Amino acid sequence: MAKTKPHTKEERALRADGHLYIAGVDEAGKGSWAGPLVAAAVILPVDFTARLVNDSKQLTPKTREKMFVHITRQAVSWAVGVVPPQYIDRNGIVAANKKAMLDALKRLHIRPQAVLVDAVRIKYGKKPVKSIIDGDAKVLSIAAASIVAKVVRDELMNSEHRLYPKYEFHLHKGYGTRRHHTLLKQHGISPIHRRSFRPIKELA
Repeated sequence: MAKTKPHTKEERALRADGHLYIAGVDEAGKGSWAGPLVAAAVILPVDFTARLVNDSKQLTPKTREKMFVHITRQAVSWAVGVVPPQYIDRNGIVAANKKAMLDALKRLHIRPQAVLVDAVRIKYGKKPVKSIIDGDAKVLSIAAASIVAKVVRDELMNSEHRLYPKYEFHLHKGYGTRRHHTLLKQHGISPIHRRSFRPIKELA
């Protein structure tokens, strides 16, 4: 069970300044050896019930899935941005991270008046954007975005497992586990591995 509980201080401060629609933004898959990077943007209603919403890393897969349904049903608007491994290899993980976040923001059907983002510094037109270290554990809207990004990415990696079953992407989701490393040595590099990342770079 999560040890911390995200607050709404940042959202309340922005609403006090007249910003009603506030998007929380976070990503999933930045450190993975394979698969896409996924970012989510979520605008929560003022009366949103937090329930078990927290940093996605502190929740079990089952709880994440339940909270994904809760968040997406209650959200004023939510969207994701997906950046494939080929873009990551060409442009680097920092550029890919920013692109995924901005793509998610652009896909919201309601334009946010302010943005709260986990750690990454981005610009969103002339709207106020605040980058918060460990924001997914501190700020409710960012925590909600972390859950949406993680659940969507996990499902994408489950789909990749059906295409490339010998890599067992459904188990490790592309991250650098010992089992994943063993399978890489056995089967070589798949089309969705990030060739600019170690140890894939050494195996290429």
